[in-house]
Amino acid sequence: MLRHLPKVILHEHLDGSLRPHTVHQLAEQAGHRLPVSDPDRLAEWFNQSGSHSLERYLTAFSHTVAVMQTRRSLRRVAAEAVEDLSTHGVVYAEIRFAPHLHTTGGLSLQQVVEAVADGLTEGSRLTGMGWSLILCALRHTPTSVETARLAIDAASAGVVGFDLAGPEAGYPAVEHLPAIEEALNGGIRVTLHAGEAAGPASIQDALACGAERIGHGVEVIEDCDVAPDRILETGPLATEVLDRQIPMEMCIQSNLDTKGWAPGHHPVGLLHRAGFAVTLNTDNRLMSSTTPTHEYELAVRQHSFSIDDLATVTRRALDAAFCGEHSKDEIWERRIAPAYRENGATVQSWR
Repeated sequence: MLRHLPKVILHEHLDGSLRPHTVHQLAEQAGHRLPVSDPDRLAEWFNQSGSHSLERYLTAFSHTVAVMQTRRSLRRVAAEAVEDLSTHGVVYAEIRFAPHLHTTGGLSLQQVVEAVADGLTEGSRLTGMGWSLILCALRHTPTSVETARLAIDAASAGVVGFDLAGPEAGYPAVEHLPAIEEALNGGIRVTLHAGEAAGPASIQDALACGAERIGHGVEVIEDCDVAPDRILETGPLATEVLDRQIPMEMCIQSNLDTKGWAPGHHPVGLLHRAGFAVTLNTDNRLMSSTTPTHEYELAVRQHSFSIDDLATVTRRALDAAFCGEHSKDEIWERRIAPAYRENGATVQSWR
């Protein structure tokens, strides 16, 4: 049942979600040497469940990025991402990537975005899944303003958002404030990675810079007084996030991988029951060996989410999405609400 429930994904990295056999084939074509030559063992190698560190988790991306340097490879990876998400009930996804990482083969930034958009369009034609693009700048590089301008120029190609990704510790969002302001002034929405590996202060930093959503945000729990089964009290930051209903793009399996938590120790259930605007996402399907269905299964089995809870987080994700209101209305009324009602959830009309 969970696999076929309609889902909305707000946080999925394109370069973290390739099929292992695609990585192998593209590496052969590009002459790139992989750490494992057997394609059947690649999935196991890419699985970063034992990394227990964001920095170590990110090292695996050097190999996926290396095979995504041509129009053909970018288009293929993007089309397959849509196909794979749609098989798990995803009806709308916002897929993000850093264009600057894909120019070593001679493509311009504009050509990179066009190739990815073409692939997403191809996948959408086959599956009916809706999509939008978020462009990432990397916190530890000086490309953020250029990325923001690229996002503005590529709005007609389906780009709706700007993000800061990469290592959080030592690279505050405020250092990229000119880029964030440029994006906002150009009509691009902003979601920023924060609270994944640099503590609650990184969430406060992101909010001060104008972030509408928080990528991960799991460390907001550190600003809460917690009992085993509930949040007793919220500190100043957590209270702000709660009162403003800041959407948090939670990625359960990814957090388990980078933090070494046991599945039941993730705070997604505590935060959801306390009224925080939690959404469920995949982050990097390859590196975390996860799927949208697996993320929902973790919420149900480890954190007692009911069908009504899943309907709530799905509506919350659609409400937080950067697509237009007309699209949200149509997606909810035609594709999401009827399916949840059929499975016993109490859901309201979009308007």
